[in-house]
Amino acid sequence: MKKIILAMSVGAFFSAMTQASEWGYTGENGPDHWGHVSKICETGKNQSPINLTDTVTSDLKPLAIAYQGQVTAVTNNGHTLQATVTGNNTLTVDGTQFELKQFHFHTPSENLIKSHQYPLEAHFVNQDRDGNLAVVAVMFDLGAADHELAQLTQRLPKKGDTVAVSFPVKDLLPTTQKYYRFNGSLTTPPCSEGVRWFVMKQSKTLSTGQENALTSVMGHNNRPVQARNARIVMDEK
Repeated sequence: MKKIILAMSVGAFFSAMTQASEWGYTGENGPDHWGHVSKICETGKNQSPINLTDTVTSDLKPLAIAYQGQVTAVTNNGHTLQATVTGNNTLTVDGTQFELKQFHFHTPSENLIKSHQYPLEAHFVNQDRDGNLAVVAVMFDLGAADHELAQLTQRLPKKGDTVAVSFPVKDLLPTTQKYYRFNGSLTTPPCSEGVRWFVMKQSKTLSTGQENALTSVMGHNNRPVQARNARIVMDEK
């Protein structure tokens, strides 16, 4: 039953992450009211994002990320900039293979690392054949301009529009792939739980101009950090 519910949630997530008129990031449609859209947003005990503090060092296996495809387009769906990917893009976790479905951005970051909030966070959403999700999160801190982000900021799509881009998916990943791991949820309605989270420890960089450009079209689209409750955050050695 849990897999059926999650699969249904994934369908809603990919179709537009629930209707835009029902939720947003400010006012009466903001995160404090998402329980009216999906009750688990309000009552869930393993909600994302979180502040990754008091981590437990663990002998985690290296992430088996094999993103070999291309980014072909970016769509402004009213909540975020979401990329379309093609080709063979897989993530293997716990002996199970997941396929990259899309990635999208949040300004500023949703997860915090040791209470530090980054100006940008990318979520790579992967799904296995049973509908289970694994999200790889990549942080961007201020510094040198990112070459791939430059393609996005040169011609940003307006709400409801799509623009063509072309670069390898793997180029948005950091060179070092050590990570934190925890169990969480989707960070947007329906806030379904049972999502494996992998937050990369090494961040990439973006320029102030790139940050401003992305924020100008997405606004502040970050859900506030949620209660950690009894969850453990594992820290790769």
